[in-house]
Amino acid sequence: MKTRREFLRSTMLGASSVWTVPAFVERTFGDLHLGARDLATQAVTGKDDTIMIVLQLAGGNDGLNTVVPFEDDAYHKARPQLAKDAKDLIRLDDGIGLNASMPYLGEMYREGDLAVVQGVGYPNPNRSHFVSTSVWETGDTLARANTGWLGRYFDNACQGADPTVGISLKKTHPEAFGAMKNPGVSLSSPELYRWIHGGGEKAEAEQFFNSLNAPDDPVDGASIAESPGTKTGGIVGETNLDFLERVAMDARVSSKKILELAAKHRSTVSYPGTPVARSLNMVSRMIAGRMSTRVYYVSHGGFDTHNGQTNSHDRLLGQLDDALKAFFEDLKTQGNADRVTVMTFSEFGRRVSENASRGTDHGKASCLFVAGAPVKGGLYGRYPSLTDLDKGDLKHTVDFRQVYSTMLEQWLRTKSAPILGKNYGTLGFMG
Repeated sequence: MKTRREFLRSTMLGASSVWTVPAFVERTFGDLHLGARDLATQAVTGKDDTIMIVLQLAGGNDGLNTVVPFEDDAYHKARPQLAKDAKDLIRLDDGIGLNASMPYLGEMYREGDLAVVQGVGYPNPNRSHFVSTSVWETGDTLARANTGWLGRYFDNACQGADPTVGISLKKTHPEAFGAMKNPGVSLSSPELYRWIHGGGEKAEAEQFFNSLNAPDDPVDGASIAESPGTKTGGIVGETNLDFLERVAMDARVSSKKILELAAKHRSTVSYPGTPVARSLNMVSRMIAGRMSTRVYYVSHGGFDTHNGQTNSHDRLLGQLDDALKAFFEDLKTQGNADRVTVMTFSEFGRRVSENASRGTDHGKASCLFVAGAPVKGGLYGRYPSLTDLDKGDLKHTVDFRQVYSTMLEQWLRTKSAPILGKNYGTLGFMG
């Protein structure tokens, strides 16, 4: 049997131009045979068709204090210090409120442009940051897949597409982009951030680049970047720089080309100075520059709120809200608002009960958002019970792959079963 390094070298870097069914897919998703007839190569690109932004809330967002069951006595009993009252919330429905740090998302909800999916998770969940993130990014609850769910979309539906079919502005190449042939492109270079800051000095750009690409805060005894496995979505043991250089060489894609396209748009919208807002600003410029990209990947970190959660969590949600407000306003000025949606995700939620440090520990099910003018807004899924728990954690009511299936089928318009391993159905928020 080939090692994972040998497998990836023979598939991602091999010279064969004939697409074959990867062995790991047949092993991991053994109930589904993927043949050529199952694949639907798309001729459309991000220049003239739908675009999806995947926005990771890294660290494990506390869904209970994001979308809040404020009339549930069990909620207030479990969180005497952290519980939100009705006055601290934007009412969405009877007994359900949105954290008041997100007034723009509240406005989107009222206008029907925000879908709130409740109780999202997966069977036999894992509380490890690294493992659970891998589950979400690969779409494989056993964490055995060698490719990511978006990488399989690129391979299955976008054969022959421009290598920039997927662009990530994350510290490390996302595992979700792991693919046999087209793993997308990561824009993590001093030149990129120098351009964002208006052509500053090279030393300043490199310092900014280094700070953004420093190892993540330690989780579970090791940083995500140092954890074993596909830390770049590519070859095991390969550094991010190695991976970026290899992708740039193989795909013949340079940041210069991307920046030239992005430079065509100078927004009249003022963006906040937070990292997530800067990333979304860059995405908006690439969309305006008519990149062929169908999927952009952005990360907003800091959600591992074990201590003193209230202020930090509200601040992070407020940063998300402010960044999305600027981004969607920018899309409207471009005339692109009807082509773009944003889907958030986090590796897990937090435990129902607060801890002794006025924070929350790693949990299981949580909520996520799908936002944009094309969205059929509302509450989706059932809010989990706060009394019928799984060892102190919420039981999921929606499998996250049903959310992925909805985005694939109803937004990117491709068959989801060849990508996810089987048909999980759709939730209808893009219908």
